[in-house]
Amino acid sequence: MAQIDENFIRICRDILENGTTNEGQKVRPHWPDGTPAYTLRQFGVVTRYDLSREYPVLTLRKTPVKSSLDELLWIWQQKSNRISELHSGVWDEWADEEGTIGRAYGYQMAVKHFYRDITEEGLRHAFGEDTVFPDTDFTGDVLVPGTDVIRRSHALRAGDGWYMDQVDRVIYDLKNNPFSRRIMTNIYTFQDLHAMNLYPCAYSMTFCVTQKKGADRLTLNGILNQRSQDILAAFAWNEWQYAILIGLLAQVCDMEAGEFMHVVADCHIYDRHVDAVKELIARTPQPAPQVWINPDIHDFYRFTRDDVKLTGYQTAGEQIRNIPIAI
Repeated sequence: MAQIDENFIRICRDILENGTTNEGQKVRPHWPDGTPAYTLRQFGVVTRYDLSREYPVLTLRKTPVKSSLDELLWIWQQKSNRISELHSGVWDEWADEEGTIGRAYGYQMAVKHFYRDITEEGLRHAFGEDTVFPDTDFTGDVLVPGTDVIRRSHALRAGDGWYMDQVDRVIYDLKNNPFSRRIMTNIYTFQDLHAMNLYPCAYSMTFCVTQKKGADRLTLNGILNQRSQDILAAFAWNEWQYAILIGLLAQVCDMEAGEFMHVVADCHIYDRHVDAVKELIARTPQPAPQVWINPDIHDFYRFTRDDVKLTGYQTAGEQIRNIPIAI
């Protein structure tokens, strides 16, 4: 049995048997027909995986691993908020007239922050000796996405410091300061919430590098913090995404993938999902598949959705289709 299946069944049973309801209360989400979308919910749900043994890929029903990886790369690699640059329709309901999701997710990853503790030597170690780091005369705490120079440069020199975005800061520190306790991202940016078409659900990753006894390489571990999760629609999607993110970053930083921990504050089952959840947890889980990451890729920005593959992936039953999504 895949560990993610065991976790899914355990969590869903706990919510169904012991969860609290918000039925009749004021809630923001609603169904496409305008009806309020109520939930059964539990507080503080935690899962944990040893990625050296298996990655979390749900077998109770098929996980769209390529689409979920594509969304992860859209946020972390392309740092985009434009749905035209995504190969699925998962964000269509939240797109504005300009075809963006506002200053959310990838937009926040593209914002460059000012640092004084970065060195050119460290930048070249992290991104290559031939990498170009342009100068800017901008002064301020943050440099928002704008020109291609801003978006595509790993760092911009500015006076006595550098501008760098959150993803590149993670890579910089993993390669230069792996035992730092400050390697993290956070896209729940309060001053921009008014301009986000949906507040971030999965909002923070914290990375921790360890040295196992007798091991030649360091081990990369990570914790995903999530304020809210629709367990039927998003549990398998999010757990796979951020576990494979650890695997991708570990490879480009010459580390081993270690543990992935996932913390959800409000984990819930929507009222119109109860029957589908009951059907899923009655199925017989299958063994976890094997995950292959293209070993030739050593630059995070060269990964594509085709550089990760599953072997031996068997599912316990047919896909449950037409799952209604609360808006």
